[in-house]
Amino acid sequence: MIPGSFSRGFLLLAVIALIVAGCKTVAPDRSISPVVKKPSRILFVGNSFTFWRGGLSRHMKALSDAMTPPLGYEPSSVVRGGASLEVMWTQTDAAQQIATGNWDVVILQEDLPETNVDSFRKYSHKFVQAVRDVGARPILFMAWEYDRLNWISLDEIIDAHRKISAELQVEVAPVGLAWRNSRSIKPDLDMYARDREHPSVAGMYLSLMVIEATISGADPRSRDPEPLPIRGLKRLDHEGTEFLRGIAHQSINEWKAPR
Repeated sequence: MIPGSFSRGFLLLAVIALIVAGCKTVAPDRSISPVVKKPSRILFVGNSFTFWRGGLSRHMKALSDAMTPPLGYEPSSVVRGGASLEVMWTQTDAAQQIATGNWDVVILQEDLPETNVDSFRKYSHKFVQAVRDVGARPILFMAWEYDRLNWISLDEIIDAHRKISAELQVEVAPVGLAWRNSRSIKPDLDMYARDREHPSVAGMYLSLMVIEATISGADPRSRDPEPLPIRGLKRLDHEGTEFLRGIAHQSINEWKAPR
């Protein structure tokens, strides 16, 4: 008969061996994102959809500074009116800015009605590679359709972003999808400015909420500092901004949902 103390020691060693063996055979959970440095330096690359109403980089800074504690964002932008990613690559210093700016995140805004899907694919590849080459994180800013150039629908814009996202394994801030979700529930809350192309205050605010939540992974419903010093935002009452933050949350979840 084995003495009691030896029996307990034997059982303890057996349990430890089983735990170690189990640890060696469990595959890592690939669905969990690795821990990364909190983003601070953010570059926006795009056209007037990015710089309208004072610019998303300025609004991001205002949101960052108004939060308690501050989010610590230091945003900047390189923009040109009417430009596609092809124009931004070939006719501006966007690539140089990416290469030398020590960015954490680069937001790449295509305007598909101004170009075509083949150009979007080609130049998003170039930009995403340039961003990754300097160790930064690329995010595609999905914009929206508009009547002046109505050759492509929002469904087609969404589809193009899904395909390129899958090809490049790159994240998308689904702003255009969020605009549609807002319009379907509250059509009177107009996303468009009077020119029916650029964002209204509501459209700008929803764009900001979707992009920031995509960057941070935080629930956009929590991004409600008071006051938020963005020009024109007082046109939206608290109920309106609360609704748009909820739409941002819903739309990001919809975009990420398995298909």
